[in-house]
Amino acid sequence: MYLKSLELLQFKNHEKTRMDFSTQINCFTGLNGSGKTNILDGIHYLSLTKSAVQSSDTLNVQHDKDFFAIKGQFELDQKPLEVRCTFELGKKKQIWQNAKALDKTSEHVGLIPLVLIAPDDTELIKGGSEGRRKFFDGLLSQLDRNYLNQLIRYHHFLKQRNALLKKFAETGRRDLTLLGSYDEEMIRLSQVLAKRRAELMDEVAPRLQAHYAEISQGQEKVTIIYETEALREDFASYFQGIRKKDFITKNSNAGIHKDDYNFLIGEHPIRKIGSQGQQKSFIIALKLAQFQIFESAKGEKPLLLLDDIFDKLDDTRIAQMMQLISKHTFGQIFLTDARPERSQAILTELDSEVFFFGVENGQVSH
Repeated sequence: MYLKSLELLQFKNHEKTRMDFSTQINCFTGLNGSGKTNILDGIHYLSLTKSAVQSSDTLNVQHDKDFFAIKGQFELDQKPLEVRCTFELGKKKQIWQNAKALDKTSEHVGLIPLVLIAPDDTELIKGGSEGRRKFFDGLLSQLDRNYLNQLIRYHHFLKQRNALLKKFAETGRRDLTLLGSYDEEMIRLSQVLAKRRAELMDEVAPRLQAHYAEISQGQEKVTIIYETEALREDFASYFQGIRKKDFITKNSNAGIHKDDYNFLIGEHPIRKIGSQGQQKSFIIALKLAQFQIFESAKGEKPLLLLDDIFDKLDDTRIAQMMQLISKHTFGQIFLTDARPERSQAILTELDSEVFFFGVENGQVSH
């Protein structure tokens, strides 16, 4: 699988951009703010139907325009595949496969697996539990369409239940029968989804440890502990027993939306005792584990997007990453760098085809 070409129309600072790619390494160079990361984000849209940077599609429409369009020509299973993503202000985002419009964007997720390593990835360690849940849910959603559909259903019921709790507070009346129907479905879905999340950790753990040791040349043991109430044997009664708190807070206080993942080095949280280098190594090892899991499940190497990776790693870790690339561990790679001379020096040493693209104010030269 590879991306042959990409077209961006009125997407962020790209008014009209078209590029043809190498099947191996594609490097975008230019000053910060020139539009390098926006190219990677366009590719992200074609895989996951959303931005990796902005939560709102509206923010990705070029200033003073009313729509954006992204088109990619892929080769998938030795067959051509055209993917288009369009968004117009005030309307619903649309995904097209070979000129056929999909009813739901979720139907597309998982078809084109992708792994992104970005500058703010250490927020997975430093930030709140929501970011960690989103990461692992995103991983599972690319692997398992049924998981994605059940997760969407869970969040629908969570939204409905929270709205009902607020209504109870406003009116002073409680429809416990309706609340009970929401509870039943949220309990069931929590148990199903938590089981799949726990199974994923069994796949991640050995790969995470192996990649961490390879990148950092360190001997520390790293792992992830999945923290959930949903796998308790008494989860149903626990969920019901916390209703009093729900009535007070007007929110649902039990369910898989409260789960977290504890990243450990040795027996301690890496966010507390890990050095900056250890934290970076942990994140890269986690993303490489993600890559390996996708490759094993799909039988295809995912697209690998590396955003400003040379700026965020020391020389030792860059050398380890380049060693993996030189072994052709990965498939098609897209990377950005603010210093052309640095990426030229590093990448031309590899036994790989490299296309260099200069980016300036949304204009691309090759």
